[in-house]
Amino acid sequence: MLLAAMAQKRSSRLSQSAVIKQILRRCSSLGKKSSYNDENRLPLDVPKGHFVVYVGENRSRFIVPISFLGHYEFQCLLRQAEEEFGFDHEMGLTIPCDEAIFLSMTSSIMLRC
Repeated sequence: MLLAAMAQKRSSRLSQSAVIKQILRRCSSLGKKSSYNDENRLPLDVPKGHFVVYVGENRSRFIVPISFLGHYEFQCLLRQAEEEFGFDHEMGLTIPCDEAIFLSMTSSIMLRC
């Protein structure tokens, strides 16, 4: 029984890891405008180790550290984003969340880091 529980936990971790890799791949392959670095197609204003998300009704743009992907709260937002928008579109990663809630959550994550 314990072995089965450990295997299930490992498989959920692997699928979570696969989702995170998919998100990073999508985020790093977005955009073809001149404001992007042609070498790796990352926006010029996004530092290494970060990615862009769009939040709220107005789709406000935020640059967040990749380390956020390891936090439970952020993973919940990503699951909501996948359910509502999917990850297969050119706009970038859109988070279906009120901007004030997103700012509060990311501030909380930053305090714990």
